[in-house]
Amino acid sequence: MTQPSPLSPDVSAERTALLRDRLVILQPTDLEIEDQSHLHAGHAGSRGGASHFRLRITSPRFDGLSRVARQRLVYDALQDLIPFPIHALVLETQVP
Repeated sequence: MTQPSPLSPDVSAERTALLRDRLVILQPTDLEIEDQSHLHAGHAGSRGGASHFRLRITSPRFDGLSRVARQRLVYDALQDLIPFPIHALVLETQVP
């Protein structure tokens, strides 16, 4: 049986679902996840099948935190997924 391509819809959907599951801990009131791996084809990180994502997340857990502190919370929730299967994230973090 052949494995799906790293950029296949199946892999993208699985990784998007994994990100959603991991980010539940931040109690997001709004969460948008966009797979941007196709924009990074040929990039060193994507050659091994790792993905690039853009996240827009709004959470009350970010209240009173700096932009860097909010991003640290996101990275803490995803730490075991980086650098594989997630190679890179573009983060937009907001307070409701």
